[in-house]
Amino acid sequence: MPELPAGPRARYWSDLARLLAPPAGAARLKTAVDDFQVAEELGFALSGAGEHLCVEVEKTGLTTTRAASRLAEATGLKRADVGYAGMKDRRARTRQWFSLRLPAGEETRLQSVEDESLRILQSRRNHRKIRIGSHRANRFVIALRDFRGERDEIEHRLRTLARMGVPNYFGPQRFGRLFGNLKLIERRIHAQAGEGAAKISRKERSLLYSAARAALFNQVLSARLARGDWSRYVTGDVLSLDGSGRLFLPPAEGWNEDLQQRLEALDIHVTGPLPGAAPAQSKYEIRGQAADIEIAALHQNTGMLDWLKREGLRAGRRQLRFAPRDINWNWTDGGLTLRFTLARGCYATSLLREVCITDGSEQEAELES
Repeated sequence: MPELPAGPRARYWSDLARLLAPPAGAARLKTAVDDFQVAEELGFALSGAGEHLCVEVEKTGLTTTRAASRLAEATGLKRADVGYAGMKDRRARTRQWFSLRLPAGEETRLQSVEDESLRILQSRRNHRKIRIGSHRANRFVIALRDFRGERDEIEHRLRTLARMGVPNYFGPQRFGRLFGNLKLIERRIHAQAGEGAAKISRKERSLLYSAARAALFNQVLSARLARGDWSRYVTGDVLSLDGSGRLFLPPAEGWNEDLQQRLEALDIHVTGPLPGAAPAQSKYEIRGQAADIEIAALHQNTGMLDWLKREGLRAGRRQLRFAPRDINWNWTDGGLTLRFTLARGCYATSLLREVCITDGSEQEAELES
């Protein structure tokens, strides 16, 4: 793993391999709330009936969890009766869906929740609660201010990313403020080795598990980018269908021209590991040359890998790249506005690091799609 961070500009993030050369251009990110906008697309149609009232909310200056708590407080519900699909940034203008287990006829309770930081845009009933990961995608509008650099070079980068895809790194926000969760993981592993690990809550454990798996995945992706085969099939690779997370293997007769064309069209992707204990009799187990590459990439962090296995986390796979949809841009006075759509689980920060150097809030919160 790249060196753990010693300051706000963490070397861990900057040292991960890139698809393109380190950018020369620079700009300011999130100088105002409206400079970062995101709208959530649910992955299913709301039924129009049922015990859950689903509301699309526009929020500014609020985390997703704080918005959920306000909805619960206004309606007298338990916090567990409020659901949402994904985390959205605090310092931004974001639109996302929440579900409330609210009886019909009691919708007026929500009137007291609205103010300049939270507005209800529309509502519709549904039979099921909205749960984490149930959205399909997010639409982003990002304004980069005070741009310094060559416009032609930035536009070349954007066209390349649209054609080749973006390295699917877990962004800095996955690791806590100033990458602090990675340091906590190291301390926990060392403490357990000496039988001195303090008890932590289930939520804290979950955050550390997520950070550890993300760090190891990023390590493998960085290694394959450096090798030049992050978007090329290597014997033994497990593949994923774009936007669905569904895994599959090449046919028994091997790689073929149809699969190659789908790979080049960003319809399918090579995957990397979300480490943990391997499921019994999993048919999606990496083999051959691809397995050798992963083992070599993970070798320097066997302590973290063994810790995840001991903790009983189930291993999974994640695609090594993502395809930004509907990507377009326009230049403004002194800046650049980007528009694109990302499937759930993809990070806008991973796209931005290939475009230009951004001054601002790398550590702030949830730029995850």
